[in-house]
Amino acid sequence: MVQMIFKKSQLPLDFRDLEPCQHVFDDRRSTADVPRNSEEAERIAAIVVKLYRQGVRNPEQLKTMVQAARGLFENQPAQAA
Repeated sequence: MVQMIFKKSQLPLDFRDLEPCQHVFDDRRSTADVPRNSEEAERIAAIVVKLYRQGVRNPEQLKTMVQAARGLFENQPAQAA
């Protein structure tokens, strides 16, 4: 019998995975004022799931990485050295 090896990123998400993804998606979408049924919302969802599958499980880190992936960092003043 052939044994298949699955990486965690290949396994389907279950309800324990979807709950934090949904929370991060809702937060990033509302923060960016993106309509729920838009192409941009789909892009945000895809980024959330991809990062989550890659192992980013901390919600705050996930939010930050989604924001960075979308290029939304506001210009912050340079800090003095």
